[in-house]
Amino acid sequence: MRIFVNDKPFDLISYEELNPSKSYETVYHQQEDLPAHLPWKDDILFHEPSHDLIIRLLYILRTRKLKDLDSITLVSKDKAALKKFVKSRFSIIKAAGGVVSKKDKMLLIFRLGKWDFPKGKFEKGETPKQCAVREVEEECAIKVKAGRQICNTWHTYTQDRKSILKKTYWFEMDCLNDSQMTPQKEEGIDDIRWFYEGDAKIALINSYPSMRFLFKQYIKTHLKPQIL
Repeated sequence: MRIFVNDKPFDLISYEELNPSKSYETVYHQQEDLPAHLPWKDDILFHEPSHDLIIRLLYILRTRKLKDLDSITLVSKDKAALKKFVKSRFSIIKAAGGVVSKKDKMLLIFRLGKWDFPKGKFEKGETPKQCAVREVEEECAIKVKAGRQICNTWHTYTQDRKSILKKTYWFEMDCLNDSQMTPQKEEGIDDIRWFYEGDAKIALINSYPSMRFLFKQYIKTHLKPQIL
């Protein structure tokens, strides 16, 4: 499970998921206290973190600009309990959206000064796929058909002094009709454009890390087997 906290990846994994080929700048074990002058840079790994340590890490991530930090990974024998505790520190909101394609192009929206993918919060009684289709069609004034799920993204933010953890379900979508395509201005969307894959990758430099993560997951699902 990857959560973006203040745009930094905060990974919760089991020992089975620990990649032996990945190197970490700093590694800490349960019995070690968090040093006052921890070098917050590159990738940091914590084995079996205590609840107190998790709380401290989340606070530091949310309140400090750690420009040299690439990621924090927490690894535990009981990943379910780890995830449960981290989630308990937030109010959880659910949303859904889509990566819309038309032939060899994909759709991006320009919202609040960044390129993004269309998405929005659930309405009562909706399934993730129903929410995703409704939000994409409302925000872009197009008609789409949803396919398989790509992944979920998680990111945190603060609203009315509450710590929010937002879970977004993402689906592949085919565009059925974009003849009336118009950005939903009341949702802060200023522009909508079709991009070739390479151009979308460049545009998403001006986006959020969670959206670049989504883009990579989407591309993985579209990798075609090489014909020998």
